[in-house]
Amino acid sequence: MTTDSQKITNSSSSNAGDSDDIDLLALFWVILRGWKIILLLAVLGLIIGVLYSRYVNPTFKSDALVQIEENSSGISALGSDISDLVAPQSSKAQTEAELIRSRMILEPVVNLLNLRIRLTDPEIDYLDRIKNDRTDTQINSPEGVALRTENGQAAISQFNVSQGYLNQAFTLTRTDSGFLLSNGFDDFKGQLNKDNQFKGVDGQIQITVTELPVNSHPVIISKQSLQRTTDNINSSLNVAEKGEQTGIIQLSMTGPNQEQASLILKEIILSYIGQNQSRGSEETTRTITFMESQIPTLKKKLEDSEKIFNEFREKNGTIDVSQEAEILLTENSQIDSQLNELKLKKADLTTYYTEEHPLVIQINEQLQVLNARKKQIDTTITGLPEIQREFLKLSEDTAINREIYLTLLKNYQQLKIVKAGQVGYARIIDLPISTFNAIAPKKLLIWILAALVGTMLGTLLALIKGLMRNVVKDPERLEAKTGIPVIATIPRSPLLTRLGKSKKSQNRLLAYADSNSLSYEAIKSLRTNLMFGMPTTSDSAQRAKVILITGESPGVGKSFISSNLSEVFAQLNKKVLIIDADMRLGELHKMFNMTQDNGLGDYLAQDVAITTVVHPTIMDNVDFMPRGQHPHNPASLLSGDKFTTMMTELNAHYDYIILDSPPILAASDAIIMSQYADKVLMVTRYDKSIEGQVVYAIKQMHKANVQVDGIILNDVQQGLLSKYSYHYSYAYGNNN
Repeated sequence: MTTDSQKITNSSSSNAGDSDDIDLLALFWVILRGWKIILLLAVLGLIIGVLYSRYVNPTFKSDALVQIEENSSGISALGSDISDLVAPQSSKAQTEAELIRSRMILEPVVNLLNLRIRLTDPEIDYLDRIKNDRTDTQINSPEGVALRTENGQAAISQFNVSQGYLNQAFTLTRTDSGFLLSNGFDDFKGQLNKDNQFKGVDGQIQITVTELPVNSHPVIISKQSLQRTTDNINSSLNVAEKGEQTGIIQLSMTGPNQEQASLILKEIILSYIGQNQSRGSEETTRTITFMESQIPTLKKKLEDSEKIFNEFREKNGTIDVSQEAEILLTENSQIDSQLNELKLKKADLTTYYTEEHPLVIQINEQLQVLNARKKQIDTTITGLPEIQREFLKLSEDTAINREIYLTLLKNYQQLKIVKAGQVGYARIIDLPISTFNAIAPKKLLIWILAALVGTMLGTLLALIKGLMRNVVKDPERLEAKTGIPVIATIPRSPLLTRLGKSKKSQNRLLAYADSNSLSYEAIKSLRTNLMFGMPTTSDSAQRAKVILITGESPGVGKSFISSNLSEVFAQLNKKVLIIDADMRLGELHKMFNMTQDNGLGDYLAQDVAITTVVHPTIMDNVDFMPRGQHPHNPASLLSGDKFTTMMTELNAHYDYIILDSPPILAASDAIIMSQYADKVLMVTRYDKSIEGQVVYAIKQMHKANVQVDGIILNDVQQGLLSKYSYHYSYAYGNNN
């Protein structure tokens, strides 16, 4: 035992530096061993991905481009005089992008296309959406809203409700006389193709239904609030400047219907352009309105002055005005004309600015200078004779009024031309078109991602299962945890495994079924290990060597090891007895194609001769004692004197006695029989036995002062997925 412990310690020390690599490799092999779970979840994920891609309606996209110009050149092209009257306009693309998303732009579109009316088909369930791959959605137009169903089309041209009924669902159903509108509390009956008005608990309802599905197929209708409708539009609308400082705005609209998305986006663009043009000509319109209010007054004033002047001339005849008077008259007329222009500019500016604005102050100063000069001219004219003064005055009034009227009329005509030519600072580059190419769902991508997610979940589940289960795989790890050496690793026999699935197979011993296998060679190696490891004794009466074979739990292969081990010992011309000591569930008799009758249980419970319970087998030098009947107290019978007498008597007739005992964790029989054994071996199964159970079983043996001499790792699977498969690289032929 000291040598074995040293070997274990040295082996553990030499591999301590590689623990991280071993752990990573162990995780890798755990993942590979869980390939079935991973594949199952990957396929399940793929199925879910396929169903989801069919459940979701296709999404289409429409795009458009709008250019935002920094300044409008319509007014400046007509001359500086007119451009001075209208302030220049400018706008940035980012500001306009936010403006497009405002209710000011979207509300006219909502009202035009009746977007606040929502229609849905309640008869379409989840299975229908998956089966049909896509479902019909409502179509909005200026004429109303339509929805196609399997029993016909629903068409609503008008649906207005009071505030209390907003965002509330109603059910529309066709009847023999018209339709029925219900919200669960109130029922309203109306006629098709007529304007129906109802009064309910929460207010008024106005609806015009032009068509409904037959067979009482219901349709859900609701009137959304303006805020919710614009929010829904904005969730599907994307407005952003294309590039940096390009002045190009790209608009895109997504939706389940390509033509509907294109129509809504087109109307949004037209609404924006219309608002843009209105803003661009707003100041020009104000100026024209002001001029239109002044022109009749000035015309009337001119006509009055001309009438008075003509009457004066008819009464007094033509008066010869001196050259100096003519100069004064001309200058006075020019001053009045300048005063009038400045007054017009001041009137226009004061519509936007206060009297303290620098431009207004500048015009006031100019007016003061001109008024002072006009006063001087008036003083000079006062010195002229009475008739000349009157003539000059009337002539001056007529000339001034004519000049003012003609100037205002000229500016008015020019501004009308400007307004007609103003196009705003935004222009359409590309209107949306229908491509009918769905942008979502991307089915192939969804399938791949769903399969990857399933694979990841399967991998995670395999890792968790491997880490929680912690099955026996590594002999060195098992030795380190138990302190017991693994004296043999028995590889799985593929041929014997296939034979075991067939009920027609008669003999399952390796010597007859798979004598050239690695499993058979491993059994022979175990035989050699036991032969040289048996304790020596000087007592000639203790002739037989007793080997107790047990396991931590059922199904680890005790019977397989016991039966094949007895066969290889018999090859050495040794007399071998194998006893099925599991009187509860022992099945060792099946290995020898015998019955369980007349066995250990019968001998211990009844008064029968030992020769009646020991049976020869088809193998030379091998006798077999089956488990016999199932007694009520197996442990008590094994603790009795009769079992001791039996073992004493058998020792005199055999070289090796192999006891196949019940599992340690299932019964205490192995602990009782271990006092008769020269070697106690624990069988555990590769990739099935739990490490914790093996450790606990050995601790139970130690508590009973039973020393386990070795562990046999059975059913080691050879191949890529078995990192810790210790097996030969070749097999011997038929040799002993």
